[in-house]
Amino acid sequence: MIRKIISSLCLLFSLVSLAQEGTSSPYSFYGIGDVRFKGTIESRSMSGIQVEQDSIHVNLDNPASYSNLKLTTFTVGGTYNLTTLKNDSSSEKAKRTTFDYLAVGLPMGKLGIGFGLIPYSSVGYKINSYSTEDEETSSRDYANGGVNKAFFAASYKLLRNLNLGANVDYNFGRIETTNIKAVNGVVTGTREINNADLSGVNFNVGAMYQAKLNKKLNLFTSLSYKIESKLTSNNTRDVATVSFTSGYDYTVVQSADQETSKVKLTLPSELKFGLGIGESKKWLVGAQVISASEGNLANTYNTNASSSVTVSYDKAMKYSLGGYFIPNYGSFSNYFKRIVYRAGLKYEETGLIVNSQSIKDKGFSVGLGLPITGSFSNVNFGFEFGKRGTTSAGLIQENYAKFSVGLSFNDRWFVKRKFD
Repeated sequence: MIRKIISSLCLLFSLVSLAQEGTSSPYSFYGIGDVRFKGTIESRSMSGIQVEQDSIHVNLDNPASYSNLKLTTFTVGGTYNLTTLKNDSSSEKAKRTTFDYLAVGLPMGKLGIGFGLIPYSSVGYKINSYSTEDEETSSRDYANGGVNKAFFAASYKLLRNLNLGANVDYNFGRIETTNIKAVNGVVTGTREINNADLSGVNFNVGAMYQAKLNKKLNLFTSLSYKIESKLTSNNTRDVATVSFTSGYDYTVVQSADQETSKVKLTLPSELKFGLGIGESKKWLVGAQVISASEGNLANTYNTNASSSVTVSYDKAMKYSLGGYFIPNYGSFSNYFKRIVYRAGLKYEETGLIVNSQSIKDKGFSVGLGLPITGSFSNVNFGFEFGKRGTTSAGLIQENYAKFSVGLSFNDRWFVKRKFD
């Protein structure tokens, strides 16, 4: 039965992930969009902490985790995001519902493998702007698309407490941006459409180590490194004269020849190190630091921004602190004692600098892991609250609230029948 569920969800997720508009952030204009993949719901409920060698949850942050799985594990997650966008004078609300990831982990003795699909980044915004004096001219900018990752990972239990792993990601996607300019009282204007078809491959390596401090306490460490890689962007630019019918609705009057170009983007390298201490199946407290190089993500469509906006990229840093608590993992009489309670804090310097302002992301999260009675499967809920950006220098601050749901199905596959 679980195989039929997995097959159906894989097909549905593959179709939806390519069509969804996963963000409403104006900061998604830059680079390859808003990088919204932050790990599984379990990990995000602890602000990204996932250092324990878990046997029933897939860890999408470190490829060394798969050799610790005891059961075939299928995981899928989605998020409802409510964002308030505000500047010095006004505010707007935006809502998005997205699929976040789909993955399968397979235990094979000391070897473990995993594969799946992740909508990695998203572009999605709609901005109306007017001339500063008498509003004689106006423009509308809107965009959609993003980058998806199809990945394959493998890990090996080299020693009893040491796992090594690696994975390969195939990155693909399309970003489309549209700009419409109009002059008040004039029925014609201009429309520019930019399409970027993106593709490339990157590699990650990782290690996880666990040590006994005493009879109860364990020390957990996690280290992973994403190697700097190239992303090829095949760009097309289509400019046309248009006649407005109503508002920004238009018909094309005359279209110019398309312009094409090829750009090589550089995806930054990324180093993650996590450290935790805790009692197995009882509690865990951990911290994680992520350092990423600046990369080179400037593309044709996002280097033609207004001259009043200056954009640059710097190294990114993220600091997380989080953990979980289980009152009584083996309780038969009280279901609530088997629930996993999670929480975490984060502070992130995203590496994006707009008008000399470093864009930061601060937030906290809480979550619950609800076991499904009679199995090792579980349903996970996560709540995240925070803010990104600033209202200084004419920029926009995003106050967000996210509600996430993740399913983790566990079953035993490849067992030889003893009876027909």
